Parts: sequence; structure tokens; C-alpha cells
Amino acid sequence: MDSLELRTTADMAMLDLDDSGLAELEDAVSRVLEYFTTMAAIDVKNVEPTTHALITGNRTRRDQPASLALADDVLEQAADLEDRLISIPNVL
Repeated sequence: MDSLELRTTADMAMLDLDDSGLAELEDAVSRVLEYFTTMAAIDVKNVEPTTHALITGNRTRRDQPASLALADDVLEQAADLEDRLISIPNVL
């Protein structure tokens, strides 16, 4: 990554960097790009997608019908209702 591109990116991010700060950022960005290059070289064709690194099974539960009593309790506590919907005041 060249210094002009990095300076432009820092300016767009509203970072006020002096020359030493720019040098530190350039070093950090270079290390990140090196790491991405290393990761891109890894063969992942036969790796199954996952949502979490440590979970070996999906967290699922059976859908169970629930009683409407809980909804009725919530609606009874609402300050203002329109039909069976809770009405809230506009904030803008």
C-alpha cells in the first residue's frame, strides 16, 4: 500500500496522523495484508462452513406453540394501545 493511498484513507477516516503515526499505520496495514495473503494460500475447498469456531452442532430447538397469555400480560401493562398494538409516541 503506498503512502498517498494510506494518507487519503486516514484523511477519509478523519484520523489526524503525523509522520510517525502514518508510519505505524503503514506497518500495521502491511502486516494485515501479509496475513490475508497467507490466509488466501490455504486450501479450504473441503472445509465445511460453520457459524462458530468451537460449536460442533447447531443450536436448534423444536418450535413449540406458546400460549397468548404472555402477550396478553404484556399488552395489559402497555401505557397506550391501538387495537392489540402498543402505541408509542413519536420521538422525532
